Amino acid sequence: MDFFTNNLAQSLFVVGLILLVIEVAVLGFSTFVLFFVGLAAMLTGALLFFGVLPDSVLSAMFSTGVFTLIAAALLWKPLKSMQSNVSAKKVKSDFLDHRFILQEPVSPTLSPKYHYSGVDWALISEESIEAGTKVEVTEAEVGKLHIQAVKAVHS
Repeated sequence: MDFFTNNLAQSLFVVGLILLVIEVAVLGFSTFVLFFVGLAAMLTGALLFFGVLPDSVLSAMFSTGVFTLIAAALLWKPLKSMQSNVSAKKVKSDFLDHRFILQEPVSPTLSPKYHYSGVDWALISEESIEAGTKVEVTEAEVGKLHIQAVKAVHS
């Protein structure tokens, strides 16, 4: 504790930096709480270092709390709106357009397994498809492949 109080400005700056890294790298910038506290701790550390604030634990704690509230009040809405702007576009998967012959029938109520790429996938279809039909993957989810029958092209 003596080291922390003797090097209060540097300690607060490092603690703030660690909190920012945890918020962004570990939590994926999902809560903002550690972001606000980390920002406030870094600002307080900088103000202590330059002598703007008195070099005491009480003033450091008080200013960190005040700066946390100010950062939350100013940045909450912009960060929340930034977080909600997520693309609804589906990601192109390597499984899409994969074609194969069904070994078992598939229907909306029947989802057999299909072994592909080292994984057993549940086959999902909105229509009934007979065994022996050539199908293609239209969508991939965790553990599920959505399929449809390949339409025969007449030449």
